[in-house]
Amino acid sequence: MNKEKVLEIAKEQNIRYIRLQFTDLFGKIKNVEIPVGQLSKALDNKIMFDGSSIEGFVPIEESDMLLYPDLSTFIILPWKVEQGKIARLICDIYYPDGTPFEGDPRSNLKRILEEMKDLGFTDFNVGPEPEFFLFKLNEKGEPTLEVNDQGGYFDLEPMDLGENCRRDIVFELEGMGFEIEASHHEVAAGQHEINFKYQNALKVCDDIQTFKLVVKTVARKHGLYATFMPKPLYGINGSGMHCNLSLFRDNVNVFYDEEGELEISDTARNFVAGILKHATSFTAITNPTVNSYKRLLPGFEAPCYVAWSARNRTPLIRIPASRGLGTRVEVRSVDPSANPYLAMAVMLAAGLDGVKNKLAVPDPIDQNIYLMTKEQRVEKNIVDLPGNLDQALELLKTNKVVRHALSSHLFDHFIKAKKIEWDTYKAQVHQWERDQFMD
Repeated sequence: MNKEKVLEIAKEQNIRYIRLQFTDLFGKIKNVEIPVGQLSKALDNKIMFDGSSIEGFVPIEESDMLLYPDLSTFIILPWKVEQGKIARLICDIYYPDGTPFEGDPRSNLKRILEEMKDLGFTDFNVGPEPEFFLFKLNEKGEPTLEVNDQGGYFDLEPMDLGENCRRDIVFELEGMGFEIEASHHEVAAGQHEINFKYQNALKVCDDIQTFKLVVKTVARKHGLYATFMPKPLYGINGSGMHCNLSLFRDNVNVFYDEEGELEISDTARNFVAGILKHATSFTAITNPTVNSYKRLLPGFEAPCYVAWSARNRTPLIRIPASRGLGTRVEVRSVDPSANPYLAMAVMLAAGLDGVKNKLAVPDPIDQNIYLMTKEQRVEKNIVDLPGNLDQALELLKTNKVVRHALSSHLFDHFIKAKKIEWDTYKAQVHQWERDQFMD
């Protein structure tokens, strides 16, 4: 794709508006929409916006910033306006002098990917499994806490009343070029999962952002509200975003070794060791809200213990059974509230630290960790993930590898904003407290 091709498609397809999208520090999609007459200017990287209006970007005295569209992300959105079609370009953020903005999460991931290439690897592939809930809307169009079905894992109609909405989401995604591998009802009532094929990390982060936008938009058309909140309801499973990770050298999956134990390579074992070593410190990034820690509890199929296994689903990491090109490491703690660009950057940096330093992986844990006593876990050197956001932030501060995976700008602004979030949450009086102590 080049500038001439984009302009040609825009003319042929009667595109009238273009969304220049980018992602802020907290994973929210932002956009500057321009009429098609400004497309040529945009493709020359000349569209400017006020960066001081985006939380975590720049102060008001340094507000001018430029959008650099990535032409490979050009797609026509499936929603039309009366005047014609709308297209989308995902952008990186630059200063007016042409230098990349160090607070841009997408550019930051590119930096860590370049460090990976310096080690001789060509691709970091990720297969995400984002989960979400569908809630009914009230007469004002506001979300309620009433789920739209009482289905369970792999249920179908009439138990799964979200099936039609989920099918339309898949239809829209496929029309935008996604290769959907599966979609199904998840364990909790009103909870769903749609899996799309693994891609290189940068592409898959772009896809996760597009996926969230499509899910929310299609849900609204069905009179439903889609949320990626990790734990919207008490007493049932929360929503995760398991990430299946693999390193490639050219077209060879370096995690696979036909002669190795479990048919995984020493590189894969080193990578797992790096993830385990730094997991407690990168949790603030992969699970970035106060609500995230309501999901990371025993008994709800979410990992809260730092360990690994080939098949056991209670540890943080498992190695799925597929081998060859499909050999991968599944990190199960990540949730869909995470900024995907930051989450992939810290996990990649953690794994690469294990590879560079040839860290030894501990013995796998093949028993149900939820049923182990604290003493048994200590005996096997199994540590807990942070219990709340405040603990996670303190662990993040002390870890040089994870801090390196974030620019100093991203790190400083993230810590500052999340400390405010924690302090605000801590000061709130919750309904549970009233129910317990009013009398």
